[in-house]
Amino acid sequence: MKKAVILLITSVILGLPYIYQPSWYDTLKLKTFDAFIPKKDPSGYFTILNITEADVVKEGGYPFPRQRLAEIQKQLYGKGAIGVGWVIAFTEQDRFGGDQEFAEAINMTVPTVLAMFENDTKFYPKTTGTVILGPDVIGYSARGVRQNVIAAPEGVAVAPVDVDNLVRRIPLLMKSPDGWIPAYGTQVLKILAGSDTYIIKTNENGIQEITVKGIPPVKTDSLGRKWISWVDTPETTLAEMDVENKFVFVGVTAQGVMPQVATPAGLLEPHKIQAALAESILIEDSPYIPDYSLAVEIFIFFISVVLVWICLSYFGIALSAISFLFVLAIQIVVGSTFIKNGLLIDITWAFISSFIVGTLAFYLRFKEQFKLRQQIKKQFEHYLDPRQVKQLQKNPDLLKLGGEKRNCTFIFTDLRGFTALSESVTPEEVTYIMNKVLTAQQKAVQKYEGMVDKYIGDAMMAIFNAPLDMRNHAKRAVECGVEIMKNIEILNQELQSENLPGIAIGIGINTGEAIVGNMGSENRFDYTAIGDAVNTAARLESATKERGVNILIGESTELMCGYHLLELEPIMVKGKSKPLKIYTWK
Repeated sequence: MKKAVILLITSVILGLPYIYQPSWYDTLKLKTFDAFIPKKDPSGYFTILNITEADVVKEGGYPFPRQRLAEIQKQLYGKGAIGVGWVIAFTEQDRFGGDQEFAEAINMTVPTVLAMFENDTKFYPKTTGTVILGPDVIGYSARGVRQNVIAAPEGVAVAPVDVDNLVRRIPLLMKSPDGWIPAYGTQVLKILAGSDTYIIKTNENGIQEITVKGIPPVKTDSLGRKWISWVDTPETTLAEMDVENKFVFVGVTAQGVMPQVATPAGLLEPHKIQAALAESILIEDSPYIPDYSLAVEIFIFFISVVLVWICLSYFGIALSAISFLFVLAIQIVVGSTFIKNGLLIDITWAFISSFIVGTLAFYLRFKEQFKLRQQIKKQFEHYLDPRQVKQLQKNPDLLKLGGEKRNCTFIFTDLRGFTALSESVTPEEVTYIMNKVLTAQQKAVQKYEGMVDKYIGDAMMAIFNAPLDMRNHAKRAVECGVEIMKNIEILNQELQSENLPGIAIGIGINTGEAIVGNMGSENRFDYTAIGDAVNTAARLESATKERGVNILIGESTELMCGYHLLELEPIMVKGKSKPLKIYTWK
């Protein structure tokens, strides 16, 4: 129950990031996507023309006169470009009066798209034609832009950043108060496809996909954002002009002209970002975040946590470790497979949570096992051979707590004439003699790998074949009884040398089934055995004085021990309706 409560509390705490989506959680997820998204090949439709530092020096500074831009436009047309995208703002009149010439060059050459950049002017460009298939949605809200003075098709060169200030997702369309506005890369493809309408497919979660006629539908997130694949689009310069059969994104890489934006691929200028957007739209298996991603992530989290807890709580140590590593490996395989197939479903937090739960489960298991081993040591170290104690500690499953039925052999001993002995010597001497007597018996029990179950005043109870399995336990118990008598003889010689009275003991041995295990109250219990076979062993010990022998052995023990014992006249004992066959050592 305690483990279940810990599991519940831990799972709830670890599941909170899925609900509240803290910034560190989003960052972790995004970094995982960055690491596992495979790099794609460029489409072959685009090239990037960089206006470099050397070009700025050669042209006498920046900005270039519009007449020079008109020349570049015509040169690109002459070199076989199929379209031009100027990712440069033209919000002010040309100081050299070249706006008209530049506009004419645009209109007389190839399809061209100009860029608009966002600011807070609250001026929104003209909306584009759209068809909504599904419920109306909010989408990604557009900001104001500064309008270009050159008349040409336009798109907004937007590059919103994620929580870690990196650009990864760009909206294909943005919602203004008047309708939908295309992003720059989207407008480029629309111009190339010769389309005049966007088709927006929606569902109850938001935007699902956006289609430009002539181009396969583009899957997006619920806000209409496309995950960018940072492909290595070919680049060229004004001097090279390697643009044949390519749409050319023109931008400035000279220092201090255009701001660089942080992306997972490094710092990039706006024209390179918009080129990447156009490339990503044409990649059919380009990654996207499906609207059901959160549900799948929570499901993986739940299943993983439960599996890890079960593996580490209920399996053996070796199997637990193997199972735990297997669950983690499966998570990595599943998560990387999702991402490599374009589904941005994150398993990072589920993996971390599984590791945390696994560590906690291992700690609790270790703590439980340590306490059990300490309990075993405390309970058995004085009654078992140290080798047996270590065996129990190594494999506590050998000790079934709570009681189990076992066939064992039981030994009961008792010091004869204890009352008279107590009256003839001092209390200190009584204690000394008792310790010697019990030690002599305990050594014999340990020698034959039995367990001293308890001392009851001047009596002792021992068990053979519990808690560990023992072959020939009846034979060993009989040998132990004989060993005890030999030890007592040696002890008597020692006591006589110390001018102390000798002692005599009676031994009863019997074999049979009994319930063996921890017994007592919830707060206080002992490892012991109960059953008729135990009671009979005690009765046999009581009858030794009456029969004038030191050892009495029950019939079941005689049958199993393998020794030829001396049979005595049967006796009646309390609780038995028939006489018991008894034997003694010859």
